[in-house]
Amino acid sequence: MSASLVEVHDLAKTFDVSAPWLNRVIERQPRQWVHAVDGVSFTIERGSTLALVGESGCGKSTVARLLMGLHKPTAGEVVFDGKDIAATLAGPQSLGLRKRMQMIFQDPYASLNPRWTVRDIVAEPLKEHGLAQDEAELKDRVVELLRSVGLVAADMEKFAHQFSGGQRQRVSIARALATQPEFLVCDEPTSALDVSVQAQVLNIMKDLQRNRGLTYLFISHNLAVVRHVSDQVGVMYLGRLVELADKPTLFAQPRHPYTRMLLDAIPDIAMSGRSRTPVQGEVPNPLNPPSGCSFHPRCPHANDRCRQERPALLQIQGVRIACHAVQEGRL
Repeated sequence: MSASLVEVHDLAKTFDVSAPWLNRVIERQPRQWVHAVDGVSFTIERGSTLALVGESGCGKSTVARLLMGLHKPTAGEVVFDGKDIAATLAGPQSLGLRKRMQMIFQDPYASLNPRWTVRDIVAEPLKEHGLAQDEAELKDRVVELLRSVGLVAADMEKFAHQFSGGQRQRVSIARALATQPEFLVCDEPTSALDVSVQAQVLNIMKDLQRNRGLTYLFISHNLAVVRHVSDQVGVMYLGRLVELADKPTLFAQPRHPYTRMLLDAIPDIAMSGRSRTPVQGEVPNPLNPPSGCSFHPRCPHANDRCRQERPALLQIQGVRIACHAVQEGRL
């Protein structure tokens, strides 16, 4: 059995964001494309958590949807347990693959059907995959799932609007766990929650991973959350991975200038007196990205090579980094 459960090779996704055909003809506009994900590669080992971080619009959620087969990749491939996801989902084994992979969405207010009770919401995947023989077994399974995320049996008969945000996200987690998956894609599952509730949900997820051997892809823009849950961290910028390292290495010794800027933006609670560089500038327009390294307009270490040549993601001292300044030893 391979140590890697998920392998992503040169994954890319391009969206057509052109104006309608008649507008383009009248106004003489060309078609426009946005490269939401541009050549991303990584692996996730069984039972571990890879976190993807970055500013809004960097392509994190698109990567999550590509891994789940909700988007079809423009290029590259996603391999799950040695098999290409796209080919498997197009064949007769698609239902079996769906059972092994589940997703927790960002907004618990939008991802739960307001017309269904919690019993119906959590039981839906059980019915779809034929995991319960009769109504009695179905009810027992739903109660067991709700208890595993800190809810009680009486919550079955309630509707989503009767819960707080944290409780709704627990219902979403219970639904995702219904098929006993091996791999969970978590798309900012705590971003809509209060800080205290975030901690409760994250602890539940950590306990579930420990007890069930789950593998996570965790999407977040909150580095404090990432530090709590991840084993590996990938930093994304404008559709590309710029740094990929083990969590202790990345937080102790960030190498890429963008990673350093993200970490410097975290409030220094300990008041250690370390020098801080606030995140400068704005994310460029993805319809018209900069030439060369896409981070060079905001980078204090950029030179002519950075403006002309796009850096490759290379292995340097155990860390994968896409930065000319690091490769040349200029930092």
